[in-house]
Amino acid sequence: MQTGNVTTPFGRRPMSLALIKKQMESAEIKPGKSVDKWQIYRDICDARSLLGLRDRALSVLNALLSFYPEACLSEGNNLVVFPSNAQLATRANGIAGTTLRENLALLVNAGMIRRKDSPNGKRYARKDRGGGIKEAFGFSLAPLLARSEELARLAQQAAAERKQLKIMKEKISLCRRDIRKILGAAIEERASGDWGKIETHFVGLISQVQKARTLQALNNIFGEMSMLLEGLLNTLENQLISKKSDTNDDEYRRHIQNSETDSNIESEPRSKKEQGEKSSPTISQRNDRIKAFPLGLVLRACPDVAMYAPSGIIGNWRDLMSAAVTVRSMLGVSPSAYQDACHVMGSEMAAAAMACILQRGGRINSAGGYLRDLTRRAEKGDFSLGPMLMALMRANAPLGNRQVRGERGDVAGSEYAA
Repeated sequence: MQTGNVTTPFGRRPMSLALIKKQMESAEIKPGKSVDKWQIYRDICDARSLLGLRDRALSVLNALLSFYPEACLSEGNNLVVFPSNAQLATRANGIAGTTLRENLALLVNAGMIRRKDSPNGKRYARKDRGGGIKEAFGFSLAPLLARSEELARLAQQAAAERKQLKIMKEKISLCRRDIRKILGAAIEERASGDWGKIETHFVGLISQVQKARTLQALNNIFGEMSMLLEGLLNTLENQLISKKSDTNDDEYRRHIQNSETDSNIESEPRSKKEQGEKSSPTISQRNDRIKAFPLGLVLRACPDVAMYAPSGIIGNWRDLMSAAVTVRSMLGVSPSAYQDACHVMGSEMAAAAMACILQRGGRINSAGGYLRDLTRRAEKGDFSLGPMLMALMRANAPLGNRQVRGERGDVAGSEYAA
């Protein structure tokens, strides 16, 4: 190998054996080899994560390539470009001088370019009598030509990894949706289970997804999510199968009783009301305390809750209750707090209360504590959703359409006042 293929940098810039090795490798170019310079640049952009390059370094490399006059990098041609820092900065979108030097060093260390410094460190070209470049000092693009096949392979590898990463994220999204909706259904329908513990684990996994950057990290998270979903389904499966078995036994016993010819069904009262039984006063009082409001009124007062519905649209109370379960989890309200609210207010009004809490946003420091306070007040008969709904409607309405407030902020003459 000729000694001219290895050059040391000017000034205080150090030399290392790794740089010497890269210069030797860049000199081993097959005779007659020629590659489109912009194809090489696209491969480098695709493989930048594997090469450890950032966007600013790619901009500087783009600027360097623009100073090479030919469309293809060819063996036998002069592959050294010699722009000044001012010219480079201009073509690199006005990059600062210190940032330019930093990214040039990054390109050199990554083996994308090679320094060919003059005795005084200046970049220039010495031309012959015919005007052709006899010798140039600046940055050699020979490493790009020598590594073109390697860079193409790295670009394909990065593309394959991105595809796998996308597939894994899709799997996690599907598993996450299944857990969210199944867990919400279990809580809403009051199935027995330690749903709080499961949800805490689930929220922790979601936070890990946002921080994961590698395929291996996402694989580990997906494995844990799959195990969590499997455990959740096993818990519900045992309950549902047991409930189905009990229902079949009840139907079988009723069938036997109905088959007895000596039974006197017609002489028995048809309902508890005919037997003189009265409904539970506690349930009756509770239903009287929490006044039901139309779904349309709730949605006008709390439009933000619609985005948490399964289909993005709330068409009935079941859609609102499903969205409320998602909102509860997002705001950090414990399952027990929401279950207590459903028990006291009823499922529909508890869902409406969650929609109100969501709509109020940052004005509530602790959504869980606020809901528990509303539940306690509702249990004593001191709470109604009416004033809260009307206040939110006023806040959402255009300024000219807002109603006049009373001294305490309630709508004057409103039928929804507490």
